[in-house]
Amino acid sequence: MFSGPGKRFWISLGTPILAAAVLTLALLLRNQTMLLPGIWLLLYGAGVVTGGIFSVKIIPAMGCCFLVLGIVALFAPPGWGNALLGIGFGEVHLLFGVIITRRYGG
Repeated sequence: MFSGPGKRFWISLGTPILAAAVLTLALLLRNQTMLLPGIWLLLYGAGVVTGGIFSVKIIPAMGCCFLVLGIVALFAPPGWGNALLGIGFGEVHLLFGVIITRRYGG
């Protein structure tokens, strides 16, 4: 898991997640949290797309769904952020979990 393809996966996913963490801290310190849902969804999606290159083809497609939700969250009314996070981290994961389970056995 931490050598070869596993190491490349963690670097691919970890880099955007680290960027999200740094941006979160910077925005929190400035009390500018309205953009956080979009940033989180975008960067998580970027990490899933790049990390998914080392997995089955459906994983990068899932990452693209997060990217789209992130774009929507950045331009949607501020009150939509939590709902879009719920759709992304809840519904998208569940939907793709079912697809992966059916196609690849879990």
